Amino acid sequence: MELQTYRYHGHSMSDPGISYRTRDEIQEVRSKSDPISMLKDRMLSNNMASVEELKEIDVAVRKEIEDAAQFATTDPEPPLDDLCNHIFYNDPPMEVRGTNPWTKLKSVS
Repeated sequence: MELQTYRYHGHSMSDPGISYRTRDEIQEVRSKSDPISMLKDRMLSNNMASVEELKEIDVAVRKEIEDAAQFATTDPEPPLDDLCNHIFYNDPPMEVRGTNPWTKLKSVS
């Protein structure tokens, strides 16, 4: 699978992304090959969704993002004891041909 992407914004505040490309280039790429817009157009042209359904999806997604941002900025920080929870997969690793990836393999020569 090959995926071609285009970054609309710079990497950081010190890289606005317009020193090596023009705003016109960015706008042209966005208007002609934005994957979300292309999917919406394809769905509409193949009667897979209506304009109203796509608007409802857009509203729901924006609400979910807004709720997540609100939670991230207003929820209290977790206790220090909880900071390392849910980082690693805690179940024992699956055995593959009798080896355990968590132990060092010994050379047999």
